[in-house]
Parts: sequence; C-alpha cells; structure tokens
Amino acid sequence: MSVRATARLRAEPDGRGSTALPLLESAGPLALRRTRSPLPTHARVTVVGAMSAPLNGDRIAIEAEVADGARLTVDAAAATIALPGPRAATGPSTYAIHLNVGEGATLHWLPEQLVSAHGSDLHQTTRVELAPTARLLLREEQILGRHGEPTGALTTRLTVRRAGRPLLDQQLAYGPGAPGGWDGPAVLGGHRAVGQLLLADPSFEDAPLPARLLGPTAARTPLAGPAVLVTAVAADARLLREMLDGALHELLDGLEADTGNG
Repeated sequence: MSVRATARLRAEPDGRGSTALPLLESAGPLALRRTRSPLPTHARVTVVGAMSAPLNGDRIAIEAEVADGARLTVDAAAATIALPGPRAATGPSTYAIHLNVGEGATLHWLPEQLVSAHGSDLHQTTRVELAPTARLLLREEQILGRHGEPTGALTTRLTVRRAGRPLLDQQLAYGPGAPGGWDGPAVLGGHRAVGQLLLADPSFEDAPLPARLLGPTAARTPLAGPAVLVTAVAADARLLREMLDGALHELLDGLEADTGNG
C-alpha cells in the first residue's frame, strides 16, 4: 500500500529576538522535531524518518513557511533512501518540497543526502518562493546507488522564484529512462555523487561574485539575481560534502568581508 503524507511547519518571530514554531505537523514517514539550534536567533527543525520512504508509488511532501523576519534552519537526522518498494507498487514515488520565505526572513535548508537505490524510481521537486529581502541557503545532494550497486531512476527539479520572478529552474535526471549521456564525460563522468549549493542574499545585488572553478569537478556560478550556485560531482558522499562545505565557508567569508567593508 502506497503512502500519502504531507508534513507542515511554520516559523515566525517570537517577539524576543528569536523564532517560534507555531506549526510543526508531522505526517507518515516525515517526523518533524524541534532541536537545539547553535544560532540563538534561529529555530531549528530536524526531519526524522519514521518509516522507510519513499518507496515506488509513495507521495510525500513537506511544506515550510518562514514568516517575515523569522529565521529557520531545517536539517535531517539521516539520509533519505529511495527504495523499489513492493512488487505491486506502480509508478514512481514523488517527494515534493514547498518553501516560502518572507521579507527579511532567513531559511537554511540543509537535508542529508538523497540516495537512489537500485530499482527505485523517484521524482523530487523543490519549489521556493522568496520575498525580495529574503535570504536562502539550500543544499541538495544526490547519491546514485548504494555501495556497489547501480543507481535507480531519479529526476530532480529545483525551482526558485524571487519577488515573483524566476531565479533558478534546474532539472536533473539520472539512471534508467534518463536522456542519453547522463553518465558521460560531459555530465557525471562516472562519478556517483552530485550536489548543488544555492545561496541567495540581497547583498549580492551590490557585490555579485564572479564565476570560477572550485577544483576539477566543482564550479561557482552567479545567477541573474542576488544569488550564486555551486555545483559539484564527486566519487562518493563524503568527498561531495567536503567540497560543498568548503565552497560554503568561502561564500560566507566573502559575505562577512563585504558587510564589514560596507
């Protein structure tokens, strides 16, 4: 039997310089837990897997709203593993993520890796709506197959709109049924871990970052808006995380320097 579940959360200022969570609604395999944040102004929510999901045929979703002036960090207790599911399951599973970040609000969306197990078929969509003065840090990592196995079928789409206008719209597809060449030298080149790091910040409007290589398999690209996208491929999840963490530290150091000069 397939699962249908939508988890919801809302963050808003608590009037004391921090952030409250008036809505924290778990559902099905998505258990939302408030956890201690290292940032005193941020609320922190950790997504805990309450059961194996998504399996082929499942329909799961998370909806998160960060109200004007609120600050929220969302992470995960463990990787998400897309699995084949029972033989009776038909069609792909879907994992829909909807994020809305208000004026002067900040969202750090930092899940763990998404692992595409052999035989699985998952369509994941992430849609983000940003107010003009919102800030967003978003990380996505896809691991194609568990150790020693081929990947499943995986399609991901990341759509970000700022002030109602497109900032980023990117779709990736891997495994059975994907367009030819996905594993060739022009795309993954045999690597099995791929990730994106998106940082949107109004300060980039006055001081956009230049494009540059971050090593042989990673690059930083400024977007047509106050944002920068880091993309990377690696042999495994550990190396991918090291690359993205290094890129993030460099970005944050650059923001602090620009703020100090301003």
